[in-house]
Amino acid sequence: MKLRSVTMRLIASPLKMPFTTHLQQVSTREALILEVMDTDGRIGYGEADPFSSPWYSEETIQTCRYVLREFLIPILLHVPIKHPEELEQIWSGVRGNRMAKSGLGQAVWDLYAKQTNTYLGELFGGGKAEVDAGAVITAATPEQAVRQIEQLLKKGYKRYKIKISRKNDRPLLEGIRAAFPDLPIMADANSAYTIRDKDHLRELDRYRLMMIEQPLAYNDLSEHAVLQKKLATPICLDESISSYAAAASAVMLQSAKVVALKMGRVGGWAQAARIHKLCLQHSIPLWCGGMIEFGIAKAHNLALATLPGFTLPGDFYGSDHYWKCDLISPTITVDHGVISVPKDRPGIGFSIDRDALAHLSRDVQSFVNR
Repeated sequence: MKLRSVTMRLIASPLKMPFTTHLQQVSTREALILEVMDTDGRIGYGEADPFSSPWYSEETIQTCRYVLREFLIPILLHVPIKHPEELEQIWSGVRGNRMAKSGLGQAVWDLYAKQTNTYLGELFGGGKAEVDAGAVITAATPEQAVRQIEQLLKKGYKRYKIKISRKNDRPLLEGIRAAFPDLPIMADANSAYTIRDKDHLRELDRYRLMMIEQPLAYNDLSEHAVLQKKLATPICLDESISSYAAAASAVMLQSAKVVALKMGRVGGWAQAARIHKLCLQHSIPLWCGGMIEFGIAKAHNLALATLPGFTLPGDFYGSDHYWKCDLISPTITVDHGVISVPKDRPGIGFSIDRDALAHLSRDVQSFVNR
């Protein structure tokens, strides 16, 4: 792959509505957009989505910018590669920093798929023509949650994820179940509990949840394994699945019955594909998690969700849910609970709205292969 340049953009946009968990409220979203251009002028696009502060992971926008600028981009431009599969090897001297690696790696994979005139998901065995969409409910009261669900039901979302904590779990779930007795719902705890809450968590079994996501510490595997034996509700691991090694340990320990796979959190396409294969081998269902992404990352996630192991609805909103303007054309839409996959177009399958990209850009840095 003969590369000419890399461009890194810091973008920012207010959300139409705040995204609230017990850990943080997000009102404005920053992201890093990576553009990798080859010597023929083709451009691949990626998106790194750490948050502005380290409440979700150790990485932030500023740490990612530094690592990309000082290490990952210079290595990419100065070490020749023939295939994106070589990225893990050439970056092996940079430990961790998975969101930074994912964002730049996405751009290289998108470029390679365009060079080979292939839809990106098909490079990894994806074959679906459409992907089921799931919604996330962030409400302080049962009444607010019910109103949110009523609006989202109009678009037919296939499952509803409720953000919960020790303080509000039972009132929220009780109110939702009273209004929607058979609605497919799951709970996302974002590590709000400890193993000492096992009896309290067992009481949530009565709400017939599809799963409870990451109830215990963000980096824990062993206590989740203990807890899963106490619950009828399946545990889904999210933050704990930070790499293939972590996923393999979770399988060995039987820490969970479901995995939420986030490409950015595990380091990009190669790690995500390996985790997908592992879960397939052990009959562990997957769904694609979201991080309030812009359209470029969402397009990569959509391609990932076309792989056969993704059997549960993922975190897929339409572009207009959070953003007044998104970065891709056409924008992503949810119709009767599904999103159509642009399999007939190479790369991520969407064009980039350069005007929107320029409008949202707060800083632009270019790096040329000399």
